[in-house]
Amino acid sequence: MPRPKKTEEKKPSEAEKKRVRHSYLYAVGRRKKAVARVRLFKKGEGKITVNDKEYDQYFPTFELHQTITQPLEAIGKLKEFNISIKVAGGGPRGQAEAARHGIARALVIFEKDFRKTLKHQGFLRRDPRRKERKKPGLKRARRAPQFSKR
Repeated sequence: MPRPKKTEEKKPSEAEKKRVRHSYLYAVGRRKKAVARVRLFKKGEGKITVNDKEYDQYFPTFELHQTITQPLEAIGKLKEFNISIKVAGGGPRGQAEAARHGIARALVIFEKDFRKTLKHQGFLRRDPRRKERKKPGLKRARRAPQFSKR
């Protein structure tokens, strides 16, 4: 007895899945030990919250404020999205750069044409630098004990 033919269903791509599931776009950004989970809401007025606080309250310095908004400024859409970020691990600088990485990834999911601009600026690259491990016989990764001749 012959088997019935299966109807071929086209599976949606990963980007399409992310667009359909929620009213927001989701992406993860990382830097050192920091992980930022970013939600990009399409229709907004430029409000950015980090761990339920305004981003300028959460990050203490102007330099870190700029770091967060860099991908939005690069594409010229600073006031078009509301962004919610949950960040954990690392220090303030690592968290800000992880958030920047996540925002850039979410923007690429939103519009494929942004990829060229964001990639050229280096916002889509996950920075691979890490803290080097301590070696035995040394005080830190490379710092040796002080040499004494006598």
